Amino acid sequence: MTASPDLRIPQLASPDLLRSVFRRHAAGVAVITAYGASGPVGFTATSLTSVSAEPPMLSFGIGTGASSWPAVAEAEHVGVHILGEHQRELAATFARSGADRFGAPTAWREGPEGVPVLDDVLAWVVCRVVARVPAGDHRIVLAEVVVGDPAGPGRPLLYHQGGFTALRD
Repeated sequence: MTASPDLRIPQLASPDLLRSVFRRHAAGVAVITAYGASGPVGFTATSLTSVSAEPPMLSFGIGTGASSWPAVAEAEHVGVHILGEHQRELAATFARSGADRFGAPTAWREGPEGVPVLDDVLAWVVCRVVARVPAGDHRIVLAEVVVGDPAGPGRPLLYHQGGFTALRD
């Protein structure tokens, strides 16, 4: 049985409507990292998008009120990490305000261009930031891939209905 949308009672646009709609959208989970004036910064992102193959380019969104924004606003390079289903705690750590994101048990090292690179991820790339586009209370960061590794083992972590989950077969 299929359900038709009820067009008699649509909700007017609001932050709550947008959040409710996107809770229904399953998204891959990434962690974005950069090196700022006071050390490494990072945050969990579900807004990662492939933009272009030639040149290889991606985008992600970040709120201008986020603790990582000042470093990302100035960074020439960022790290983008695709998390595996075994990394729910890592995703939660990088999503939590005030967390010591790079302290134990987070395993990482300095990678190309001085960017923090996380261990044990499904894939990672280091990118050169080419633009930061204003979009409401966020910025859309466009970044060109410089170097990376797509060969980590495992299956992707997903974000759905306000929590981290895994694919089902």
